[in-house]
Amino acid sequence: MSTSSTASAAKPPMRDALVAAAFQLFLERGYERTTVDDIVTLAGVGRRSFFRYFPSKEDVVFPDHERCLAEMTAFLAERGTEHEPVRRVCDAARLVVRMYAENPPFSVQRYRLTKQVPGLRAYELSVVWRYERALAEYLRGRFAGQSDGTLRADVIAAAVVAAHNNALRSWLRSGGRTDADAAVDHALGHVQSAFACPAAPGAGQELPGAQGGFPRAGHPEDVIVLVSRRDAPLWRVVQQLESARGRD
Repeated sequence: MSTSSTASAAKPPMRDALVAAAFQLFLERGYERTTVDDIVTLAGVGRRSFFRYFPSKEDVVFPDHERCLAEMTAFLAERGTEHEPVRRVCDAARLVVRMYAENPPFSVQRYRLTKQVPGLRAYELSVVWRYERALAEYLRGRFAGQSDGTLRADVIAAAVVAAHNNALRSWLRSGGRTDADAAVDHALGHVQSAFACPAAPGAGQELPGAQGGFPRAGHPEDVIVLVSRRDAPLWRVVQQLESARGRD
């Protein structure tokens, strides 16, 4: 292999080079004082090359979200009714944390930069809203025809995003040193325990035990499912049942 071809192989792709140049300048000069011209000069490319990959300076801070959003949308498009819908959107949210965990130093660096720049925080909120909208649209399709199906979809999507982001920020604040997957799994477990259905209903199928889209305490059709050991004494089973019904 020639020296020139070896150098070419070692050179990062233009998109990655632009991201690396941008963050080097953000750290040295600050985000606001860095221009697109500064970035392309350091990367050794022209302005046209920058805008081929990034519509704006803000986009170079979040270079991987479009890819992740496309992967999430494709994942949710596999609409098999065997997928329990709440678990499905939780699994879709896990794609996001895995994207962050692919490069912890970069993700932590971006998190710290975003905290310092109000414009980037606003941009990040718009990105988060697009993830939430993708989750909600999937759930609306799964809950179509149910009473309060749209409300249920929107509430669950918001809960998934809130739980995911809480765990993700905790991981970022740790400097990326803790287990991101474990933190997100724990947070999303709360969402699944609150909203998931025992079976996976198809679109238009009413959720068991739900009237108006959500279970209501005290409704005549409420169902209690009690799991107990076969050899448990009867008094213990009755005690568990009374506790589940809210009695003293």
